[in-house]
Amino acid sequence: MSHGSKKSGFTLIELLLAMGFISVLLLAIAMTILQIGAVYNRGMIVKEVNQTGRNLSTELQSAIIKTSPFSISQTTGSRYFKQGNPAWGGRLCLGQYSYIWNYGSVLQTNTSPTRNLYTGEALLIGANSNPIRLVKVYDTYGAYCTNLNMTIDPTNATELLNVGDHNLAIHDFYIGTSTSADDTKTGQRLYSLNFTIGTNETSTLLTDASNVVISCKGPGTVGADLSYCVVQKFSIAVRAGNMVQ
Repeated sequence: MSHGSKKSGFTLIELLLAMGFISVLLLAIAMTILQIGAVYNRGMIVKEVNQTGRNLSTELQSAIIKTSPFSISQTTGSRYFKQGNPAWGGRLCLGQYSYIWNYGSVLQTNTSPTRNLYTGEALLIGANSNPIRLVKVYDTYGAYCTNLNMTIDPTNATELLNVGDHNLAIHDFYIGTSTSADDTKTGQRLYSLNFTIGTNETSTLLTDASNVVISCKGPGTVGADLSYCVVQKFSIAVRAGNMVQ
């Protein structure tokens, strides 16, 4: 007596369970890849901000060391000016070179009649793909701090804060000192320098009462983007007059 062979295979329920498991697995893999990508992207932004901050710190330290002690009184003869109230930019003139910047809040607007401009630059920021962020200008007589309306000669200017892939900007810049910081024996003076650099997407940034960017918005806040937004504050102390001949 012959018996028919028993056929084997997956039932419909088994097939559905297998497909469901594979779908969940693929979704988990996709989510993991996206998370790794977000962490990597944020790491690259943090690296760029920190490297830019270190480069700028070195640049300014070197420039201040080589100059004589200077006034930051915001009046005639001062070598440092915050422009506008609230401030929209600033200038720091250190002898051989001057440093001139616009804050990120100004760069975000479509038009701004009050900002540092290149000579011949249109007032419409959108008409110029490369507005001033932070430039170093050859200026041996400090003319840019004598005349704050003087436009910047692009042929003598070097941009220190290139846009790159992450739209970095200066959000705050302050230099301070006092008469108690003078060294009467050496003629030197101690200065504290503080500046803030970060990404420049307005919706992701947290500002204080004076509209100065202080950090990124925290988790759960409308507009927060923790995978992209990075804001870092840098503080250095340096003596002017160390290398005066």
